[in-house]
Amino acid sequence: MPRERFLIRWTSSNALCRTTRPRSCGQPLPKTWNWLFQPIKSVGSVTSLSLSRFVVQIASLIGVEGGHAISSSLGTLRQLYELGARYMTLTHTCNTPWAHSSTDTTSNGLTDFGRRVVLEMNRLGMLVDISHVNNYTMSDVLATSKAPVIFSHSSAYALCNNSRNVPDNILMKMPANGGVVMVNFYPGFINCSSTASLEQVADHIDHIRSVAGVDHIGIGADYDGIDRVPYGLEDVSKYPALFAELLRRGYSDSDVAKVARLNIIRVFQEAEEVSIKLQAEVAPDNTLISPQPNQTCRPDF
Repeated sequence: MPRERFLIRWTSSNALCRTTRPRSCGQPLPKTWNWLFQPIKSVGSVTSLSLSRFVVQIASLIGVEGGHAISSSLGTLRQLYELGARYMTLTHTCNTPWAHSSTDTTSNGLTDFGRRVVLEMNRLGMLVDISHVNNYTMSDVLATSKAPVIFSHSSAYALCNNSRNVPDNILMKMPANGGVVMVNFYPGFINCSSTASLEQVADHIDHIRSVAGVDHIGIGADYDGIDRVPYGLEDVSKYPALFAELLRRGYSDSDVAKVARLNIIRVFQEAEEVSIKLQAEVAPDNTLISPQPNQTCRPDF
């Protein structure tokens, strides 16, 4: 059983306070909060992530949930990377001017500028997260990205037909891309109801394995973003019970290690390798589009 611990830490941004005070949205937590996060270390590379296993710390990747945070500015995207963000979810619960959310039932996906966002993230080594986007955006991202992508907190649409989940036609494309679907524990995405069980979460893992393969599964419980949890998976202390259920279903120790940690580590490493290659070949993209603020997804401050 893998003993390393790994989590992705969520952060919100308002385009770095609309870029007028770019450091103000990326300051460390107040010192009075340090006691709460002492075991957690923010990491920005596979090397530092791997080193965390040898100390009593949880490796934490900082992420931005919602591309509205960059206000359609590739310069702001780069600032977020410099501040430590290592993945960005392209949309949240509403569209950006360049990508369409899972709440959008039209046949729109990425715009040309949206493709530039994905490619600039590839160049930076920033993981492209396509949880929260619609199926057309998923397909466009997979056709555009030069690096593996992630679904940071989504489950299998075939078992629960919620638009936040991943349909089989997208799961089938994951091996070619190399990315990972990190299974969300929210009952509404697991059982399409207000309740779910540990065994039903394992069913989603089983389904993704059957369609995409065990190399493309991770854990994206979303404990910080959900108000209900499955029976038997009330908090992170229950992860071993889920891994034991997978072993009971015939997963090998190495399979469980992939689901628990190794698959997402591989994706991070491959994204870094793509970044090194692209930075030697491609200059930063400074393409601009007309500002189109979206106050639905972004607080007005």
